[in-house]
Amino acid sequence: MIRLVRAELLKIRSTRMWIGMLVLSVGFALLGLVFLIALAGTEFDGESAIPPVTEPDTVRAFYANASSGVLFMMILGIMGITGEYRHQTITQAFLATPRRGRVLGAKLVSYFLFGLVFGLATVLVTVAVALPALAIKGGSTSLLDHDVPTILGGTVLAMGLYALVGLGLGALIRNQIAAIIVAVAWVQLVEAILTFAVPDVGQWLPAGAVRAITHTTGGFGGPGDLPTLPAWGGVLVLLAYGFAFAAIATATTIRRDIT
Repeated sequence: MIRLVRAELLKIRSTRMWIGMLVLSVGFALLGLVFLIALAGTEFDGESAIPPVTEPDTVRAFYANASSGVLFMMILGIMGITGEYRHQTITQAFLATPRRGRVLGAKLVSYFLFGLVFGLATVLVTVAVALPALAIKGGSTSLLDHDVPTILGGTVLAMGLYALVGLGLGALIRNQIAAIIVAVAWVQLVEAILTFAVPDVGQWLPAGAVRAITHTTGGFGGPGDLPTLPAWGGVLVLLAYGFAFAAIATATTIRRDIT
């Protein structure tokens, strides 16, 4: 099994796609962070669009921006399985290791581990920018206050679990372009609409789970903005989605004809 995991990790590293997804993930996170840094405490018509950095909610929002790049880890997971079908390399993998469950298990483990590294890299870059920005603007520079450890650790975990979601979605749809469109539409549109229309349902969606882990509420008015699960609840929900889609990936790939 360890050899299979190493082989899958080598597959990921052998292409430059992971570098592009990492750059997009970090860039997307930093874009939101720059927006917060520029507008924190700035007044429009006598009111602050975003509270100053002395407010705990704003400090949490700075670090929570690291989680905004989870979509790109999901896309990498989608490409990891759909690319195998597209180029028929999965046939060779199954011929070399006839027990398909072991191949899929190795793929799931490798992408989860890669997602954790993805998340760690995004978190480190976010912290490297957020800390001096907070110091300059007079905010807290402690990484132990305002639930910052939970936010950063939850972001790393979310990256790993979103990779499993991407693998499951890709295994279910198999067409690379269609799977990516579904993923982007779901993350950027469907979840936002459902959360706005039915907030109680939104807290149980993947984005709601990430919101719980990162202690963000969809705004800066306090915890009453959106119904949000406790941090441990968000972790359990993300784990449930990750394992559910991993099961889908395994079941659909084992049962389907690969020719």
